[in-house]
Amino acid sequence: MSWTKPPHGGGFFVYWAMQIASHSPEGLAGPDADAVHAAHDRALRMVEEDASLRDILWHLANTVEEVSQGRTVASILLLDDEGLLRNGASPSLPADYLAAIDRLKPDANLGTCAAAAATGETVFTPSFYDDCRWAELRHLPLALGFLGAWSMPIKAADGRVLGTFGTYFREHRWPTPQELEAVTLLVSAAALAIAASGCGAGAARAVGEA
Repeated sequence: MSWTKPPHGGGFFVYWAMQIASHSPEGLAGPDADAVHAAHDRALRMVEEDASLRDILWHLANTVEEVSQGRTVASILLLDDEGLLRNGASPSLPADYLAAIDRLKPDANLGTCAAAAATGETVFTPSFYDDCRWAELRHLPLALGFLGAWSMPIKAADGRVLGTFGTYFREHRWPTPQELEAVTLLVSAAALAIAASGCGAGAARAVGEA
């Protein structure tokens, strides 16, 4: 399957939604889809059982990594009371990396997750080398062997950004339609879990106190 590079600007998500519809008419399907749907349903049960927000988000991030069979590394960042991005769940990222990106301010011109948090749109970075938003930070993921990433904002029902669901790649590429659909489904569960925590835009506090 060949993919055309999407246009620059604010139409990224619409573009990729159209691509998904045209290339994958039946939507998310197969064994991986079963695992993603099961993970989504389990997350909702965890919410009903009053599981900690940290455990729910860890479960969602870990699902992405397991389904990809090691091809991706997931990271969920949450906005704190000061509007800064804090770690919510990053099962495979080392502590020194998380410390280096801790308390990033949402910025449309910085990184991938910070840009997604600032714009409220899904942001794609197929190559850290080629994206000027990573000029100040690219040495961090490159040192871990990551070459690209993408990030989807986690939003409240009223549209407010609560955090981001990021995915790192060890190769230069765009996410597949299946990856986009999987994360979209898991992001919906993350949003519900954050809402259930009662912390809203200060969800990072709930994780820190868990």
